[in-house]
Amino acid sequence: VANEKAGLLPVTLLPDFGSHPVSLALGILGMPGNTAYFGLKEICKPNPGETIVITGAAGAVGSHVGQIGKLLGCRVVGFAGTDDKCEYLEKELGFDRAYNYKTVDIRAALKDGCPKRVDCYFDNVGGEISSTIINYMNKYGRVAVCGSISSYNETKLPKVSILQPAIVLKELKIEGFLVNRWTDRWNEGIEANLKWLEEGKLKYQEKIYHGFDNMVDALVGILRGENTG
Repeated sequence: VANEKAGLLPVTLLPDFGSHPVSLALGILGMPGNTAYFGLKEICKPNPGETIVITGAAGAVGSHVGQIGKLLGCRVVGFAGTDDKCEYLEKELGFDRAYNYKTVDIRAALKDGCPKRVDCYFDNVGGEISSTIINYMNKYGRVAVCGSISSYNETKLPKVSILQPAIVLKELKIEGFLVNRWTDRWNEGIEANLKWLEEGKLKYQEKIYHGFDNMVDALVGILRGENTG
């Protein structure tokens, strides 16, 4: 299988999903699930009791990162784009706190939701919100840079605060990644997520569009943040 950015990729035989729909191979038991699994465990490497902050927290990757964080014994705080998404994160997925980034003061939200500041930041968004979160991190904090949603529809890159002083003084580790780094361990992630799913420890939502004539609407909806999970 060829990918213009990653080159040739091996074909992986999926494990038996049991009673779960095969469509989960496009979500929690596929690339998004493995992005969450490896990005959090291999780059953020959270310890029990630490605080994880996630932007784009109601998306397929972010919602999964938060649930894994809770399974690892961490405090999990998320930022999403609607009040309904925030309610879903808290009441359905078990996030400790979730905030609508469009209506809150980010610094005030961090003080409220992260009384011990931030140890791990899973960044799906980039932009000024990421600068604010990184400046609120603890010494030796870890940042997994997964995406840059804030700039996907922009014609030029947004201006953000200078982060070098915080990175140096707090000795932060900031690392970008693509999930195909762990191609040789692909089924490890799927099997771990499947086990948690079978045990009732993971939840998911699917937004399904039927018919090829709806593909454009589906893509536009994703870029507008209309999907949850």
